[in-house]
Amino acid sequence: MIERLIEKIKEKNAPIVVGLDPQLSFLPEKLMKDNFSEYGDTPEAICHALIHFNNRIVDAVADLVPAVKPQIAMYEQFGLSGLAAYRETIRYCKEKGLIVIGDVKRGDIGSTSAAYATAHLGKIRVGYETYAPFDEDLATVNPYLGSDGVQPFIDVCKKEDKGIFVLVKTSNPSSGEFQDLLFDGKPLYQIVGEKVEEWGERLRHGNYSDVGAVVGATYPEVGKVMREVMPHTFILVPGYGAQGGTAEDLKYYFDKDGLGAIVNSSRGIIAAYKNEKYASYGAEGFADAARAAVLDMKEDIAKATGW
Repeated sequence: MIERLIEKIKEKNAPIVVGLDPQLSFLPEKLMKDNFSEYGDTPEAICHALIHFNNRIVDAVADLVPAVKPQIAMYEQFGLSGLAAYRETIRYCKEKGLIVIGDVKRGDIGSTSAAYATAHLGKIRVGYETYAPFDEDLATVNPYLGSDGVQPFIDVCKKEDKGIFVLVKTSNPSSGEFQDLLFDGKPLYQIVGEKVEEWGERLRHGNYSDVGAVVGATYPEVGKVMREVMPHTFILVPGYGAQGGTAEDLKYYFDKDGLGAIVNSSRGIIAAYKNEKYASYGAEGFADAARAAVLDMKEDIAKATGW
């Protein structure tokens, strides 16, 4: 899977992933009203509004970026209707040729972890038929429960040619409460990173493995260290833009060939029309504003990193 992602990054000349994390406040008023008018004040109306919003964004940026990253919580808060919107979003993105990273942050032990891995990356047999429940290409995984929680995902990745991104150093302000704690002189995130590099050895293709890591752009000094600690680990980098990460910070996450990382932006793209810089597009032009934001992000990263 990591080879396919790298291929797509090179093809689009953009190490960028668009986070499809729609909050209701991001959806234009007219779009909401149209769906409430058709489906009533119901979760189904929200489901259809999310699908319409996402599809418009994807249509606008699919030729510019290699991947998208829907955040499942933004969908499952609406129950079964929301999960239907999540699944339909994945289907549509794959139809458009995009790599889909499911931001699900799953992690448990034994059969529970195996069930999560099957749901998001694997297949399940029902009678004589086989189904891929959500069918993301990669998924984010929480390593807090240790190898027992991660191994089932690795097993499914090997069987299905899928990939994972393991949380190593997250972009949120309080991440250091646990992740920065020192053990034998090393911060916990470094110990986790070393384990991620080890987990990835059996799934390495060329220089990189199907077992990747999440390291936030808000901690560039950590990114610099972890690029050395995890030389064969592809890094998913959240925190650019709205969370404070800058293009200048990103240069430490890439290798000497300009590969090794993909940078996420969510609200900075999908809600770009609410930003003063793109306000001229208006609410009806939200997809065009998203496209303009991607082009600006691409230029910003290119100036700082050489892409």
